[in-house]
Amino acid sequence: MKITLHEVSKGRGGQALPPTSLEFHTGAVRFAIAETEQRPSVLGLIASGRMRPDTGRVTIDGGADNRRLRRTIALVDAPDVSDPHADITLAGVVGEELMFAGVGATPLHSRRWLTQLGFGELAGVPIGNVDPAARVRILCELAVLRKGTAGVVLVSPDRHGGSPDGWWRIASEFADRGYAMLVIVGGSAAVALERMHELEAINASGPIQPLVLEAPTDDESTANEDADTDTATAT
Repeated sequence: MKITLHEVSKGRGGQALPPTSLEFHTGAVRFAIAETEQRPSVLGLIASGRMRPDTGRVTIDGGADNRRLRRTIALVDAPDVSDPHADITLAGVVGEELMFAGVGATPLHSRRWLTQLGFGELAGVPIGNVDPAARVRILCELAVLRKGTAGVVLVSPDRHGGSPDGWWRIASEFADRGYAMLVIVGGSAAVALERMHELEAINASGPIQPLVLEAPTDDESTANEDADTDTATAT
């Protein structure tokens, strides 16, 4: 599975998100840089098919299909969109996600699930106080419980502090398990990752050089015109 953002932007003059092109695919993890309060979530919404860009297009395996994107790409921890309230206990967060996944969602189920993952002692801790790497592990594991999930867009894990290497290692592990992983980070975290891993990033906070892409086929253009125009609620 390959998801490609072709020169997408949002807002007048790209104020919410300047023209951005990137690609992420099954079995790999990459990161994109998005600064300011709004842009990380906007980029995450567009990359996961939950918001239509004002310009450009998003394709999955070469075709425009927002419904498929929403079914297969989980949007994780996006500020003001899919992030849990900081005061909710970890067991409460887990219970809600277990319910959405269609499995047992009682407090006992939540504690058992956390124990199996190795975080049983954190069940009563507000999620806002959970270690950043543990938070990423738990939220990503919950996301992939939902049937059909094949990829994850993780938004701004660096805002919780901690070493970038911790949550990057976790994202890499999910890629090794066969998921398509996109991590949206700020500039400081990107610099740290580049120093640690010598990785190349897409900068979604300012003008970038567009990818060289083939022109869409007539079928793709028709599909894009027929795509849903409404913003769907985040997973």
